[in-house]
Amino acid sequence: MTLGNLLSVDQIIPEMKATERWSAIVELVDLLVERSQILPDDRDVVLSALRQREETMSTGIGFGIAIPHASSDRVGQVVAAFGRSSHGIEFDSLDNAPVRFIVLFVVPKDQFQTHLRTLAAIAKFLNDRAVRERLATAGSSSEILAIFENTKS
Repeated sequence: MTLGNLLSVDQIIPEMKATERWSAIVELVDLLVERSQILPDDRDVVLSALRQREETMSTGIGFGIAIPHASSDRVGQVVAAFGRSSHGIEFDSLDNAPVRFIVLFVVPKDQFQTHLRTLAAIAKFLNDRAVRERLATAGSSSEILAIFENTKS
C-alpha cells in the first residue's frame, strides 16, 4: 500500500493559509467538501468528530507532523487530505514545535482496524526524515503526490 492511494492532486494544499490547529483542520475538511469527498451537509458532523478527537489529545505527534483523524458514519470509505505549511502551524504538538505537514483522514465508523492501519502507515511514512525533506521542497501538489505514491509504507 502507498499513501498515494488515499490522496489525489486536488486533495493536497501545498501552502496552507491556517496558522493554528483548528483553522488548519477546517481548511482541510473544507477541501474535502469542495472535492466531494465529504457531503456539504456532513461537514459539521465530521468537524465535530475531529474536534472531539483533538480535545482528547493533540494529533501533533512531533517532528513537524500532525495527523488529525476521526471515524464517522458520514463517510463510506477512508477520505484524506494533506496540507503543508512552510511557516508552521501552532498545533499544541507533543514536542511543542510548529507543524509543517498535516495528513487529515476520516474512516467509516466501526472500521477500527482500517483506522489503526491508516494511522500507523501515515506515522511510519512521515517518520522518515528524508521523506519530510522531500515533502518540504516539493514545488507543487503533483510533486507532493508523487512522493506519497512512490514511497512504500
